[in-house]
Amino acid sequence: MAKAVGHRGPDAEQFFLDGPVGLGFRRLALVGPDSGDQPLFSSGKQIVLIANGEVYNHRELERRNGMRLRTSSDCEVLAHLYARDGVDFLRDVVGMFAIILWDKRTNRLVLARDRFGIKPLYYTRTNGMVLVASEIKALFQHPDCRRELDWHSTLADQSVNGAPYLTSAPINTWFRDIESVPAGGLVVIDLNTGETRQHSYWRLPTFDGDLDLSNEEFISRYRDLLGSAVSDAATADAELGMFLSGGIDSAAVAALAAAQGKNLHTFTVLSGSTLTNGDAEFGHRVARSLGLPNHQLFFDADAVPGVDQWKRLLWLLETPLCGPEQFYKYELYRYAKQVRPELRGMLLGAGSDEYNGGFSTLLCLEPDWPGFEAGIQQMARASALHRQPGLTRWWDYPEGALLTDDLLLGPARDILEDAYSAYVSWRHRHMQQYNCWHEDRTAAGNGVEARVPFLDHRIIELLAGIPAQRRAELLWDKRILRDGFRDLLEPAVTGRPKVPFYYGDGAGFTHRTMVRMLAQDGDALLEEALAAPGARDLLSPQGLRTMLRRLETEPEPWDVEFMLRLVNVGLLDQMVRELPAVPLDAPSYRVLSALAVADWDRDAPAVMRQLRHRPQPTPESVIDLAPEVLLVQTPDDPDRLFIALNGTFEFVAERDEDAAWWAFLREVDGKRPVAEILDVCGGVEFAAVEKTLSDALDAGVLKMVGT
Repeated sequence: MAKAVGHRGPDAEQFFLDGPVGLGFRRLALVGPDSGDQPLFSSGKQIVLIANGEVYNHRELERRNGMRLRTSSDCEVLAHLYARDGVDFLRDVVGMFAIILWDKRTNRLVLARDRFGIKPLYYTRTNGMVLVASEIKALFQHPDCRRELDWHSTLADQSVNGAPYLTSAPINTWFRDIESVPAGGLVVIDLNTGETRQHSYWRLPTFDGDLDLSNEEFISRYRDLLGSAVSDAATADAELGMFLSGGIDSAAVAALAAAQGKNLHTFTVLSGSTLTNGDAEFGHRVARSLGLPNHQLFFDADAVPGVDQWKRLLWLLETPLCGPEQFYKYELYRYAKQVRPELRGMLLGAGSDEYNGGFSTLLCLEPDWPGFEAGIQQMARASALHRQPGLTRWWDYPEGALLTDDLLLGPARDILEDAYSAYVSWRHRHMQQYNCWHEDRTAAGNGVEARVPFLDHRIIELLAGIPAQRRAELLWDKRILRDGFRDLLEPAVTGRPKVPFYYGDGAGFTHRTMVRMLAQDGDALLEEALAAPGARDLLSPQGLRTMLRRLETEPEPWDVEFMLRLVNVGLLDQMVRELPAVPLDAPSYRVLSALAVADWDRDAPAVMRQLRHRPQPTPESVIDLAPEVLLVQTPDDPDRLFIALNGTFEFVAERDEDAAWWAFLREVDGKRPVAEILDVCGGVEFAAVEKTLSDALDAGVLKMVGT
């Protein structure tokens, strides 16, 4: 079991056996590397504790409580606090942690996690035993542990199927009888009787604030709290790095760390997606403005995960939500460890958007705060109807709803009357189910600890205190964060629109990479997933195979993410029946290389050439139909152009939807430059067709003559 999580702690291994309790610990040393082996004990050695994570305020707790610690471990203070305070021992602790504690006085086992579930902890009961581990794969090493994927709960989970409703259900572990210790809570098990009870020491506050502060005071306090959180997260006796996308979140953390004298190496994804959406450029520019080294990890069009490579990553993450974001981050960590072997921790900008209005501009029905509130109210209604599906039809007519929401208030009053709090609670759940899960695994898989300053409960409690009537001023497009960093970051950064990681304008590059991965070696990943015992009954082979063929022809194959989740479920079903090698024993593969970018303005053309494998179209480019493409226009439907690729109609250009592109496509002849054709089309601007033209070139519908 310890070896199965050996990647999490490459620095030391310890075991403790006493009576009914056996503990194994793999250590990653960031604080007190010479004196922090575990287990840790209270003064009378009646409390035995192992902990994964960091207690940021351990010095303060030690001084305040007059403790005398035997080691330099920041986690030792936890054993002394429990000896004195019992289950309330985490009330004043600041940090991220997962704890296994044995109270020998009462023969109780205490399992606990930090407030946001940054650090994982799972348990199961079998044959009179309690098995506990940081990762589920360690539990599966025990021969008595049940190993069975829960297909129904997995496919029904909102984070997997993407249904647009709000939920704050407990997170899903995906496997039967495997339970997760709740974030902000404790599980207390009496080892004499097996009796179990849960205790919460922190809950997400309801966002119905009443703090009497001005906007300037809110912004100032937010900045101070984030500064304190960055200082905490950047404290270590080992080297730390920083993932930097150039968005306001990671840029703010980097700026604070730099202002505090931390010379962090920063790491940025350089791919077709991040080149197009601006992440690569802004990552470089922010690092340069702060005087921090920046490594741009190069993912070219051939950086497609192999079959075995993907399965290894999936087993490390043990979640069907493993996707392109996790691939990029895992490879970033692998590269960072190669070039900085002493690296032990990584600062992240994660955890900002979920609580401070980060998705407001993406979920709004109109481009303002009322439009965002209307958007989440719509999701709240969908959530209410999800609880009463028989009523859905009354809200599903072209004329709009035929009934009022009053009918739904009974069973869904909590959601409909406070949609914003329900929305944040849903985001909080997603933070644990998705973000914290994969941030931990991709880091730990490389012997690194992910540190997330934005996930500090003091920051969240301040945000929860913003009165409803002030949200528009402070939370629309993250104003509280943007306005607080105008003195440390350039206007281009503080005003940069939100771009989700690898999404935005360049998402098609990443999605096409995932399609190529699924289609490689005769659809090997898909076919292996379909062969899983559960998949044979529940997945449609014909539907999935047809879907993959469709995705291969689409320039923007968005559906590949949902298809990939189904493939992942099938693969995990296979894996738990015959366990793969533990991560420490898995075969290695080539680490990607960084692309040197000294000056973005000077080096960007060379970067584009290496990433795109073709020049970008310009007004001077000569464009022609690809050899296997045929345009068809019928007399009875002259406003539509049907595009056949390899004898199959794959695309349609419609005059009503995009008149400029429809007109341009009709004139393409392989002889005239783009600018001349646009003049013939009535003086259309190049910008009106640039993106669609680029997508058509990527999809193989068009080609550039002479390249």
